[in-house]
Amino acid sequence: MARFVLRRLLQSLVVLAGVVVLTFAVARLVPGDPAVAYAGPRAGAEELEAVRQELGLDKPALVQLGDYASGIVTGDWGTALHTKQPVLEDLGRVIPPTLELVGAALLLAVLIGVPLGVLAARRGGWVDGVIRVGSMLLVSAPTFLLALVLQLILFRQLDLFPVAGEYDPELDYTSPLTVLTNMTVVDALLTGNWAMLGSALHHLVLPCLAVAAYPIGVIAQMTRASLLQELGEDHVRMARALGFSERVIASRLALRPALNPVVSIVALVFAYALVNTFLVESIYNWPGLGSYAVASIRALDVPAIIGVTVFIGIVYVLANLAVDLIQAWLDPRISLR
Repeated sequence: MARFVLRRLLQSLVVLAGVVVLTFAVARLVPGDPAVAYAGPRAGAEELEAVRQELGLDKPALVQLGDYASGIVTGDWGTALHTKQPVLEDLGRVIPPTLELVGAALLLAVLIGVPLGVLAARRGGWVDGVIRVGSMLLVSAPTFLLALVLQLILFRQLDLFPVAGEYDPELDYTSPLTVLTNMTVVDALLTGNWAMLGSALHHLVLPCLAVAAYPIGVIAQMTRASLLQELGEDHVRMARALGFSERVIASRLALRPALNPVVSIVALVFAYALVNTFLVESIYNWPGLGSYAVASIRALDVPAIIGVTVFIGIVYVLANLAVDLIQAWLDPRISLR
């Protein structure tokens, strides 16, 4: 097991190095001068030269790559051109709201998707048909379109939830929030700000539903397929022959091994959801990683775009690593491969 973990860690480091090199190379192919974007279009030649020296743009490409790679390790991810702040500080500010949104959506997806998959595993009934069709629709529906439909129905038509934002802006004056983690729900809960907590949860519902739709469909389909496969194994048929009920067989013999591939999907869907929130955050005016990435793209802010890309690459690598380790824990045979 120790060799397995060490091998996966080394492979992850190689992949991360490849992500950094590829991202740096692609960013250098983007047209435009970062010095002009940083100093402004009216900057003179001397000012632009000073900015190039400050940002290290006057160095050879390989030297810039070495500096950038070492900066990734030491915490210097460059300076964002549109905020004039260190990229890592910007990411530290915008990542927590996105993690809050994605975490809530993924928790909702697991709580709904796994039971739906278990119910659908009883093949042949109308319940199976409804769940299969519904999960296919959730997987196929564009997330941004679903976000707009939710706004149209639950806000405009029914007036059940707010249209956008993290919380009611009036609470900044009546019940100001003490920021601890940059996660509004968590901070409100930790500080006992119940008015802010209620407003934050109310505002979280629509974007959470939009982000959770795709994971719900994927998890339900994977749970159904995996559980059906396990229910066809020899040891399950032996248990049926011995007279065990289907409920006992499903819950005690088939469900745990069936969750092995589901764990893989959950971890990878988490990484996918970080990217999938870009348009959702823009639609719901959610101040997270997606909104920051969109603003960076509009401003052609290369350092910020690289920072977002590298962060997402790191998340994908860590998600795959987590999948490998959890699967090895659930099935010890995997660690022997």
